[in-house]
Amino acid sequence: MGVIMVQPTAPMPPFGAISEGAKGHVVTVVLMAMFAMMLTAISYGRMARAYPLAGSAYSYVAREIHPAMGYITGWSMLLDYVVNPIICTIWCAKALLNLFPQAGYAFWAVFFALLFTALNLRGIRATARTNEVLTAIMAVVVVWTIGAMVRFVFGQSPEPADFTRPFYDPELFSWRSISNGASIAVLTYIGFDGISTLSEEVKNPRRNILLGTVGTCLIIGILSVIQVYWAQMVWPASTAYPDVDTAYLHIAGRAGGDLLFQTLTWILVLATVGSASGAMLAGARLLYGMGRDGALPKGFFGYVHPARRIPSNNVLLIGCACLIGAFLISYQMGAELLNFGALIGFMGVNLSSLLHYYVRKRDRHWSHLVFPAVGFLVCFYLWLSLSWPAKIVGASWMSFGLIYGAWKTHGFKKDLIQFDVPSED
Repeated sequence: MGVIMVQPTAPMPPFGAISEGAKGHVVTVVLMAMFAMMLTAISYGRMARAYPLAGSAYSYVAREIHPAMGYITGWSMLLDYVVNPIICTIWCAKALLNLFPQAGYAFWAVFFALLFTALNLRGIRATARTNEVLTAIMAVVVVWTIGAMVRFVFGQSPEPADFTRPFYDPELFSWRSISNGASIAVLTYIGFDGISTLSEEVKNPRRNILLGTVGTCLIIGILSVIQVYWAQMVWPASTAYPDVDTAYLHIAGRAGGDLLFQTLTWILVLATVGSASGAMLAGARLLYGMGRDGALPKGFFGYVHPARRIPSNNVLLIGCACLIGAFLISYQMGAELLNFGALIGFMGVNLSSLLHYYVRKRDRHWSHLVFPAVGFLVCFYLWLSLSWPAKIVGASWMSFGLIYGAWKTHGFKKDLIQFDVPSED
């Protein structure tokens, strides 16, 4: 389930944004992000062991640190739910623009924003079986893509030094670019934390949530390294891409021809449509929960369509955000904004794990100190490495949230706003 949530093609859509941020070196920064995410995955698994009910970063931080800190974490999580469908809209529009350029970017951006909204308004979403089939198809296409890339590379008679350049290119390397690239590469692993919400459905959650969460990060990390390594071998970072947002598609086309280019485009568009629809619905349900509890105006946000049982006002609101955002921000900016919120949540979970086990339970085993402490510090470093525009926009979002929360709770003296995504009625 974890691999399905993250998807085996996870590094393909953000490849160009990561490469641009890291000046190539996608392999290196994907490995750095994997290290941070595996440490965070351990903390998620341990918190699921402490609270074997469906949980989230918000609930863990609120219980272990302070409700106000939980509120900050939850507000950052809300940013993720809004931005995720926006970057999916941008990427899908750019991908089909490659196949049908005569339609123009504006047409495809509007089309996908309306599509995601319509799917959720009608209550259409992929079943678990559909997701499994799509994942199997993606796995086959990944094998095809890697095979084509390997064949292409060896057909070019590469020099021995070429094989290490994806890890380290002395002409392009700088710590600043590596740090920025790693902060974007976190996007490759987004979704692994969803396993913690399955605690009530898993056999022996105290053990298996931890194993599943860490295992997912490891498997996705290995798959991602293989995919991006051969992509960089086919198309060195020193050469510009026709379109940076869909760079991986052009690399696959160079290696495997037009058939692979078109097949991979459609597979990734289908996968991204599923991701966007799921994120939009989760965001709409989160807003509904806040409206139902009175944290947001109940008349609008707490409304549920009487026939379809969908929080339709919230779906329309996020759909409008997709439509507007697709014309206001770039894919890379959206990816960094998503990671801005995600990394705040990951830092909170690492700190919660450290406090719960090492401080409050006084379990002085070194792993209860080292893993969450290093996980927190690495996530904090990656958060600091985000670009200044992303940090300014993210900080503005967080400032608005703090002002709103202080007003709603009379200076945080009343019960705080809840950020748990409600289950379906």
